[in-house]
Amino acid sequence: MHHRPEAQPAAELALHLTERHTNRLGLLHGGLLSAFMDSLLGAAVVNHVGRHAVTVQLSINFLRMARQGEWLQGRAEVTHATNGVAFAEGRAFVGEHEIGRASGVFKLMSRPI
Repeated sequence: MHHRPEAQPAAELALHLTERHTNRLGLLHGGLLSAFMDSLLGAAVVNHVGRHAVTVQLSINFLRMARQGEWLQGRAEVTHATNGVAFAEGRAFVGEHEIGRASGVFKLMSRPI
């Protein structure tokens, strides 16, 4: 995965989709999109609060297909944070096409980065 540090406190990640990221139809595997979105939202939380976090809840909407050879890009940001929990939302794209949306709740760990 590729990331853009200058996107902070939001998070931006990208991934070139290869055969191992797709199902038997050559389409982006839903599990890979789920893992990508979890990493994306988690990175936004860490960037925003400066603490490690673990996923408590992750909700994903699969909106469109992506194929091998395409670039998957995502952007996420924290929508709210307390001392113990953070909420984040993100979107994934291939080109101009939105592939998926996700929201998550993250438990903030006591140890800072």
